[in-house]
Amino acid sequence: MAETPLRPSRVIWVGYLLLSLTMAAAFVTWWWQTSRSLQPPLRVIGSVADFTLTNQAGQVSTLADFTNRVWVADIVFTRCAGPCPRLTQQMRQVQDSLPKESNAKLVTLTTDPEFDAPAVLEKYGEHFGADFNRWTFLTGTKGEIAALAANSLKLSAQPVKPEEQKDSADLFIHTTIFVIVDKHAQLRGFFETGGDGVDWTNAVLPKILKAVRQLENEP
Repeated sequence: MAETPLRPSRVIWVGYLLLSLTMAAAFVTWWWQTSRSLQPPLRVIGSVADFTLTNQAGQVSTLADFTNRVWVADIVFTRCAGPCPRLTQQMRQVQDSLPKESNAKLVTLTTDPEFDAPAVLEKYGEHFGADFNRWTFLTGTKGEIAALAANSLKLSAQPVKPEEQKDSADLFIHTTIFVIVDKHAQLRGFFETGGDGVDWTNAVLPKILKAVRQLENEP
């Protein structure tokens, strides 16, 4: 027996159904990919004022050296026996995790400029495997460092009173966070690096890398 041909209306209906299913599948795919890639914008916290400091090579370093670069910064001192080695090792992990094509910079300020001369900072950076093409260590006068650290980057540091020092390396109390600055010298975020409930490896480090990528993709 010959097969009954599909009626025109039925052919149109089947075609419409297939088209609808194709469009729905395409929309679901687009939504899934987009929802994974979209990130909430990082708010502008403040502007970074111009500065003139000295890097580990004894060269003058200013804000212009970081023009059109995203950078991550922290503050330590080389004689620190507390959180500073951990902070510096974590910054090394940021360095090693950044893609080679990234132009992002890393900046470490010292809160102990009277001891942390450029040569001291260079040796300290070498000890932690710093790539000085990407990672800059900065020193200067106390006033110059405070102007950048406290006023622009919101990184605080206070000397410990002699009578309250636990040992000869217990010289300063300072923040243990990383901050991120965008290509237009605007402070855009803070990242806790340690403490109760802080998962550096699985949570904080990926957030920093994602923020760097996000800000590098901004105009």
